[in-house]
Amino acid sequence: MRKYALVIGVAIVAIGAVVVFQMQASQEKAAPRVSTTPPPHGEAGEVLAYAGKVVETMNAGGYTYVYVDTGEEKMWAAAPETKVTLGETVAFAPGMEMRDFRSEKLDRTFDVVYFVPELRMGEAAVKTPAGHPPVGSPQEAAAGMDFSSIEVAEGGARIATLYADKQQLAGKSVAVRGKVVKFTPGVMGKNWIHIMDGSENDLTVTTDATVQVGDVVLVQGVMNRDRDFGMGYAYEILVEDATVTVE
Repeated sequence: MRKYALVIGVAIVAIGAVVVFQMQASQEKAAPRVSTTPPPHGEAGEVLAYAGKVVETMNAGGYTYVYVDTGEEKMWAAAPETKVTLGETVAFAPGMEMRDFRSEKLDRTFDVVYFVPELRMGEAAVKTPAGHPPVGSPQEAAAGMDFSSIEVAEGGARIATLYADKQQLAGKSVAVRGKVVKFTPGVMGKNWIHIMDGSENDLTVTTDATVQVGDVVLVQGVMNRDRDFGMGYAYEILVEDATVTVE
């Protein structure tokens, strides 16, 4: 009996080891790929995250797709339509990872593509003036814009107030007026808008509305806080599925 018990015990341990190994292998296979290429920095230390030469590029649906060779791996990125040349060096900030992404315009499915705020080419890919806002930031896009005419929405609040009172306002309907400083269409089935009203902070909004940079808009929707979609898309506050009216 002891002999049989010993055999059964060994078999159970062996089966357990196989199960653990298979689980670990499955987790490693599912883990997202992250570039090990050292990220380029501007003089002020802003991280661009990925950089390399463009080996393939195409435009579709308002986006420029680039297949970038970082020297250690090749990866697809998509940004709002930009003029890019084969062989050119590009850099980009962290983006949203989309696996098995289907582009109907291109009639093509990408294993993995990263949707990023913008592409930087040439010297701009590796150099940022000291004191400059982070690459691709709404603050950078807003440079030179005039916000002096932005008034508080009726029954609403300033963007700075939304940040200050985020705990109390989380999950509640808000109204805010601002000027569009960035517009990114068609990511995860939504259009992404960044607005500012003259304060230091910007507000990110998801909607099905289409706007243009420079439009003054009234945003109405439910505000959420601490939303993290991964790959650099994390938001302290976010107004989702909002009604956006161009004024």
